[in-house]
Amino acid sequence: MAFKILIVDDSTITRKVLRKTIDMIDIEVDEIIEAGDGEEALDFLCSNQVDLILADINMPRMNGMEMTAVILGNEKTCHVPVVIITTHADDIRIKELRSQGVKEYIHKPFTPEVIRDVLQQVLPINSP
Repeated sequence: MAFKILIVDDSTITRKVLRKTIDMIDIEVDEIIEAGDGEEALDFLCSNQVDLILADINMPRMNGMEMTAVILGNEKTCHVPVVIITTHADDIRIKELRSQGVKEYIHKPFTPEVIRDVLQQVLPINSP
């Protein structure tokens, strides 16, 4: 099964690094879509489906926490796993994100192995 992944980060460099990292790991990807902030991501999700969202917290217009609350509160998108990738390693914020329904949390800087392990954990990779 090939997956459609939405990367949401205001940093073009981070989006490119994530794209290259996903290309390096052993996960079949159909398409990678990029959004520069939460509003852009939600606009995309209004008419498109994805299998996974990788998102930063600190972004202009709509941050990752606000975006995640909308995604997980919407019947159409609440099933999509959200993984937060950010420099904030604050335990309180991590607990808050997990209580909102965030599946995983990755601290920047990350390694390809960490991305692979998390994607293998949250995606139905071994499903028939």
